Amino acid sequence: MTQLNININFEELTEAIMQSDMNMMMKSLAVTVFNAYMEVERDEFIQAKNYERNDHRLDYRNGYYERDFTLAVGKLRLKIPRTRSGEFSTKIFEQYQRKDQAFVLSLMEAVVQGVSTQKVTHIVEQLCGESVSKSFVSNTMKRLDPEIQAFKNRSLTYSFFRYVYVDAMYIKVREDHRVVSKGVYIAQGVNQKNRREILGFQVSEEESTTSWKRFFQDLRERGLTQPRLIISDAHAGLKKAIQEIFTGTAWQRCTVHFLRNMIDQMPKKNNQEARYHLKKIFRANTLQEAKEARQKFEDHVQDDTRYKTVLALLDQGFYDGLQYLSEPEDYHVSLRTTNSLERLNREVRRREKVVSIFPNVDSAERLIGAVLMDIHQAWQKAPRAFLKGPVLGKEDTSSEDET
Repeated sequence: MTQLNININFEELTEAIMQSDMNMMMKSLAVTVFNAYMEVERDEFIQAKNYERNDHRLDYRNGYYERDFTLAVGKLRLKIPRTRSGEFSTKIFEQYQRKDQAFVLSLMEAVVQGVSTQKVTHIVEQLCGESVSKSFVSNTMKRLDPEIQAFKNRSLTYSFFRYVYVDAMYIKVREDHRVVSKGVYIAQGVNQKNRREILGFQVSEEESTTSWKRFFQDLRERGLTQPRLIISDAHAGLKKAIQEIFTGTAWQRCTVHFLRNMIDQMPKKNNQEARYHLKKIFRANTLQEAKEARQKFEDHVQDDTRYKTVLALLDQGFYDGLQYLSEPEDYHVSLRTTNSLERLNREVRRREKVVSIFPNVDSAERLIGAVLMDIHQAWQKAPRAFLKGPVLGKEDTSSEDET
């Protein structure tokens, strides 16, 4: 068994102990062990110990050079052995960093959780006694790229997603020396076990039919089959893309957005009763109940010309807001709005806000992808399913009501 020849600097160690400086003591010991280990590595590479002469020698010692190595305990100054041929290379950096990633993972987690790179550099300085640049933090985050790309491009053939929620949010990105607005498209699906999953995301242009179609086509190419219901707001480009890419899928208009649009067109005063009747329409559990609530609302406002626009909007979107009635009643509260996806967007926004303006699209996808992966994994570990009620198969029908 190879023995390490460890020579401890007793004066430095004594000073650290007397001053109760555990961090200095750990750094001193780490330097000693690493230097000794690399000496053994060089001996084995050369196949000869110091001053040993034999016929199997492959190279000759050629002094040392110094290199800094940053760990959680701080920056270490190591003596790296060299050989005359220059072919010797220590494996200690690669192996040690692969085994102990606490320092790097802490940086990544801080950024993903919404801590700015400026604050992260300050935290590192406080913990390690050494400063790191913002570019160091950014480069550290790049280690997530393979994992994020694997998550973003994974196959979706492993499950049937009966319901799909889609929405977009906006971020600021530097592009060609300008700050431009980009859309972040996110799709959330409900799998065969009634659990939520993040199906995909994309940073692209502002909302349009073309950009939505590109996003949906990517989902289809990755294996997303025809869902029963897609829930979203009523953006014109989004609606058209759904019709073209998911022909035959029912579209549920988010009732929260729809009600907000209609209430904005109401008189500002004395509208409490009208609002009550309007909301009752989209809290119905059957189509007949919704029709009766609609009649009560129309009877209440029909003589008031100020509700003309509201009545027109209701007539136009009545059935689009009631597609959830074709699904099990236990699911209604979750299917009639995009509230669950709105909450997801707010969580992304909370962590994105500290960045303010992304330097490029890659950095935006990196941070947003990391946040979405984090949330996706939390959903998988949640003790309860997203949809309460029966778990249905792909071909199950759940109601005789037709809208």
